[in-house]
Amino acid sequence: MAENKYLQWLSSKTPSVYWHDSAIVEELDVAMANGAVGMTTNPFLIGATLKAQPDFWRSVLPGVSDDVQGDARAEEWIAQVTGWLAKNKLGRLYGTAPYAGYVCAQTNPCRPGDTEGMIATAKHYASMAENIVIKFPATHGGLEAIEACAAEGLNTAATVSFTVPQVLAMAEAYQRGREKAIAKGIKPGIGIAVLMVGRLDDYLRDVMNDTRVSATESDVICAGTAAIKRAYGIFKEKGYDCVLMPAGCRGGYHISDLAGADMVMSIAPGIAAKLQDNTEFVEKINDPVDPAVIERLSEMPEFIKGYDPDGMKINEFITFGSCNRTLDQFVQMGWNVLKGIKL
Repeated sequence: MAENKYLQWLSSKTPSVYWHDSAIVEELDVAMANGAVGMTTNPFLIGATLKAQPDFWRSVLPGVSDDVQGDARAEEWIAQVTGWLAKNKLGRLYGTAPYAGYVCAQTNPCRPGDTEGMIATAKHYASMAENIVIKFPATHGGLEAIEACAAEGLNTAATVSFTVPQVLAMAEAYQRGREKAIAKGIKPGIGIAVLMVGRLDDYLRDVMNDTRVSATESDVICAGTAAIKRAYGIFKEKGYDCVLMPAGCRGGYHISDLAGADMVMSIAPGIAAKLQDNTEFVEKINDPVDPAVIERLSEMPEFIKGYDPDGMKINEFITFGSCNRTLDQFVQMGWNVLKGIKL
């Protein structure tokens, strides 16, 4: 087992919570030994583990009948894999801490505006295990589904989310749903607002290179960090019950620059490896991003959309540059692959 002292420190000595970002069982075992208490997946990661370990999954899952085709087939693979992981790998941690023992399962990325379809899928996933968190896109339709599912006590998360306006909208949707659940005597599930910090950087890098602004590479790799730090301050000010999750990280700096934050951090094996030799055990969540960097990034209207709390309205989320490229990746490299998998 590769010992990772930085992640052990982060997860045991600071308020930060470590969730593993991969569905490969052996990778999860390593992460848990280093402090991970939860797991994030997406359609690509589910497909990757089924293709990498078919004999293992054949031995523990009932499988999907050949009669089940199309979207229903992809959905069922996700339900079975995450259900097994929730019960057999994370279940022993469930209830031991506020964000311990959970596994994420994502709804159909092909239909990011189909609220009713997302709600039906969420109920399917939730029926597999009570410690499954359902991931919805941070679109208008996805946020409506989050509110409806939170009102029924389901665990919810907003993904395909890159901006301050999106995570604030998620927090508000979850809050409304949570209050409805309490009013009905239902125990609320958890709520997570994902901000895909590295994917925001990726998109703004393209914008930066195309628009010839004065920002540089060293500036653009701070964009996602700047956005989530701004959101974190607002979350604390408003006292939301929803928690932020940095995800889609591109370097160890995306985690170390947020160390000490009261966040649930999605950390993939590659990012964990980049933190392996980090010996600077310092909480940096309260260290601001250089104002000069923010000024240069602000030359791009797309950065302002993502950084300003009022940068976008809810019906504009689906048109933000990172949204469709990420949904397309989830569809082409994940969901569509799952439709064709046989064990």
